[in-house]
Amino acid sequence: MFMRKIKVLQHPCVRMDACRKAPIARVRKLERFVRMKKAKEKPEAAPAAGPISIKIGGKERAFDIDDPALPDWVEDNKLTAGGYPYDKKMKSEEYEKELEELQVELVKAQAWLQTTGKRVMALFEGRDAAGKGGTIFVLRQYMNPRTARNVALTKPTPTETGQWYYQRYVDHFPTSGEFVTFDRSWYNRAGVEPVMGFCTPEQQEKFLDETPHFERMICNEGIHFFKFWLNIGRETQLERFHDRRWSPLKNWKFSPIDIAGINKWDDYTKARDLMVERTHKQFAPWIIIRANDKRRARLAVMLRILLSLPYDGRDLGTLGKEDKKIIGEGPSFLEK
Repeated sequence: MFMRKIKVLQHPCVRMDACRKAPIARVRKLERFVRMKKAKEKPEAAPAAGPISIKIGGKERAFDIDDPALPDWVEDNKLTAGGYPYDKKMKSEEYEKELEELQVELVKAQAWLQTTGKRVMALFEGRDAAGKGGTIFVLRQYMNPRTARNVALTKPTPTETGQWYYQRYVDHFPTSGEFVTFDRSWYNRAGVEPVMGFCTPEQQEKFLDETPHFERMICNEGIHFFKFWLNIGRETQLERFHDRRWSPLKNWKFSPIDIAGINKWDDYTKARDLMVERTHKQFAPWIIIRANDKRRARLAVMLRILLSLPYDGRDLGTLGKEDKKIIGEGPSFLEK
């Protein structure tokens, strides 16, 4: 009976008449009930997962993404996880100073690209929550967006699925004077797709065999080509997942794929190691960034790009040297 009255109240033909006849307090009560009912019907901003058991360092750990309290074992190891060489984050003041200096150099580099017609393309890969999006943001923050684009493709459409695998990525390659970043790339075929069962082993093997040839063509075309793998420890990833789950600003980033991948850490590690081993080439090396500290990781990426481009007005004194504790190349650096 109560719900029938609500439906009558909502009907456009009788709403005003009902409001005139019913007491104001009762109308407001009914409207509040309707809003609450609709709110309950809306999906949660972040998906629920429930407690899971995780084995880290030979110990079984319980982790519940739906518990707002972050476990101490995650909090205590979120920076040093995976053998990260620093036990404290880079100081904010130092980071902001170096960031601005490098961003000034990036503006110079973009002007050089536009003058010379040279092209830059940088791929950003890594586990979920590795910091790819944030790194790309500061990299492009003060560059002219007309010629500095970011590409973050959704899952393939039926038409794209029927195309040559690389085709939908090639459509976004840089033209003369452009600086293009990819937030994930064709390397989905070497990581998330085989781990989550989105491709066959035969498709994965074909990709690993063909990709070096594909990338040689990119380099032969004269494109300045970078492949970054942002590497993070397990507790680091869990802390970032937890932050996403409970942040009203970032919970849109937390997806069912994140939940499904929490217990697939070792599978992703095997896929990553195979990918780097098979596709790390001298002409297209994998640049490994230890990224537990986002600040150091962002600066390391920017510095590598700037040191690799012979742009006009490059200030080598400002750029300085790379931090070899957190940046290296190929499988050997992953094994450290």
